[in-house]
Amino acid sequence: MKITPKPTCAIAYSIQQLGDKWSLLILRDLIIHKKTRFKELRESKEKIASNILANRLKSLQVNGFIEKLDPTGTKKSTQYIATDKGIAAVPIIIELYLFSINFIEEDLLNESQMSIKKQIISNRSLFEETRKSEYTFFVNKLKEELNKVKLLVQLN
Repeated sequence: MKITPKPTCAIAYSIQQLGDKWSLLILRDLIIHKKTRFKELRESKEKIASNILANRLKSLQVNGFIEKLDPTGTKKSTQYIATDKGIAAVPIIIELYLFSINFIEEDLLNESQMSIKKQIISNRSLFEETRKSEYTFFVNKLKEELNKVKLLVQLN
């Protein structure tokens, strides 16, 4: 078992938790794009390998950034959502976006990416608050639906 030393500064802690190539992209897909299923996450533009995605989802779950919802106990019913700790990473995602967006040629961006670029650049704070509140609403509705599914499974 690999023993990781405890970080002695906040930046080191953040990098230890989210500094790999995929964790912030997974959180972006969950929160900004409202993807919840393994297959949806795997089909993202960046093409993460299945084994790496499974590993990162487990790591994000263990570290409290995401929650695994599994109403019927099957892989097909499994969905992932960001927790409050995961949602707290939205400002990091936005800052990384702002840091790099002007270095990416616009003809490489799709319609959705262009829309996000315009929204963030025109009013970063509004974008952040809107996305957080929309995601919270989305998660609450999803949990309601999954609770209904759970009840139906228990009744049968």
